[in-house]
Amino acid sequence: MNIENILAKLNSTERKVLPNIKTHTLISELVKKCSLKEIEVTRAIQWLYNKKLVEIKSEIKEIILLDKNGKKYVNEGLPERRFLQATSRESDINEIQKLTSLEINEINICIGSLKKKAAIDIEKNGYLKIKLTKQGKNLLEKEFLEEQFLKKNFPITMLELNSEEKFSFESLLKRKKILKKETKKIKKISITNLGKKILKKGLSEKNYEDKLTHEMLKKGTWKGKKFRSYDIKINVPKIFGGKRQPYSEFIEQVREKVVSMGFVEMNGPIIELELYNFDALYQPQGHPARTWTATYKIKEPKAGLLPNKKILNAIKSAHETGGLTGSTGWGYNWNEKIASRLVPRAHDTAISPRFLSKGVKIPGKYFSLVRCFRPDVIDSTHGVEFNQLGGFIVGKDLSFRNLLGLLKDFTIEMTGAKEIKFLPDYFPFTEPSVQISAKHPEFGWMEVAGAGIFRPEMTEPLGIKEPVIAWGFGIDRLAMLKLEIEDIRDLFSQKLDFLRYCKKVL
Repeated sequence: MNIENILAKLNSTERKVLPNIKTHTLISELVKKCSLKEIEVTRAIQWLYNKKLVEIKSEIKEIILLDKNGKKYVNEGLPERRFLQATSRESDINEIQKLTSLEINEINICIGSLKKKAAIDIEKNGYLKIKLTKQGKNLLEKEFLEEQFLKKNFPITMLELNSEEKFSFESLLKRKKILKKETKKIKKISITNLGKKILKKGLSEKNYEDKLTHEMLKKGTWKGKKFRSYDIKINVPKIFGGKRQPYSEFIEQVREKVVSMGFVEMNGPIIELELYNFDALYQPQGHPARTWTATYKIKEPKAGLLPNKKILNAIKSAHETGGLTGSTGWGYNWNEKIASRLVPRAHDTAISPRFLSKGVKIPGKYFSLVRCFRPDVIDSTHGVEFNQLGGFIVGKDLSFRNLLGLLKDFTIEMTGAKEIKFLPDYFPFTEPSVQISAKHPEFGWMEVAGAGIFRPEMTEPLGIKEPVIAWGFGIDRLAMLKLEIEDIRDLFSQKLDFLRYCKKVL
């Protein structure tokens, strides 16, 4: 390997760190020797390792660290030292506490510890009197074993302790937040033969410039200088830049795709009137889908404001007798109070009658991409809240064949599915109705959309005479197919592997 080539690629941090590496050198030692931050030393070690200039060995060891009170006592002294210093030949315990500002629990620890060391005697005469012994006077002149221990260069390993230090450690560990013991991976760095050869060549930081600055260019001082080379092939840690969450990105790309096809986006409230969620869709008020088991309810307020009487009377007439559509209707007494109840939007189609009633361009293409809510058993293909892509096309010459062609092309485009099929279905607001399914590699055939031609009983009360083809896609299931995931809950995953490596969606 070309030593001159390696030497030219070393940056200033590597040049500072390498000369300080011997055999089994710790990162903490390098931080002190090089006057660098730990993260800077760690990076330099990794770069040197990539260049085969150092070896890294990891060991799992128990290490001892100073805790909160330990750091405090290193600066202020152990409570028992302060206790001894505040004690004259005979002292009242209350006087000692005032002089030392020690807490009651610290005073109790001091008494127990100094009593064991035969440093004090205690007399009880209505109150505690502390008497300093000969041993106590001697201790004032020298350090306790515990004080010597706290002066060590932390963190330290258990293996470094001699018998006296082990005694001090066990004693201090029993006390509140002086020391703590952790299991950590210790990295030991050793220089390789190649690293030694590099050192022999010399590593002056002044020989190479790390970067070309604006000032150098301006003043021309770059001339005659050597600049560090950059190794573009070296393996460096991956950097994961910020990006959109995969499912969120999929939804936005679906929206952009539909807009590019000439569709106009519709929006509506999340909390919806039953009128638009059910009644305007020609769904009878006694339909099982309107029970609490199939739809969430709002506790407060229970009801909202209904639109003008003209629309209400037209919807009422369609339900009861079919109105002017030629239908016989559902044949029951329609209740305005039920229609005014509020529910979380159960499907995207609730938005369609809102827009149709306002008046739409004919011909026209409209869509909505919204959050919906419905009680369900949560599993790998079902959730209680989900996104739906709904829409409709209104025009004079539309047919069921137009609808099937659009659904087929759109499903293949959005999911990449190779197999799709149509099945007959039933919806109160469309006739004929169809279900579209796509084949998932894990689950097999999966329903992804329902569609059909809006019934006259729905469109004519809203002022629309022309045919309207409509559909509603479960976007969550489309995303499962496109992102190749097996559990719908992973769409909202916090797993880093999924978020980092999930395939680009469209």
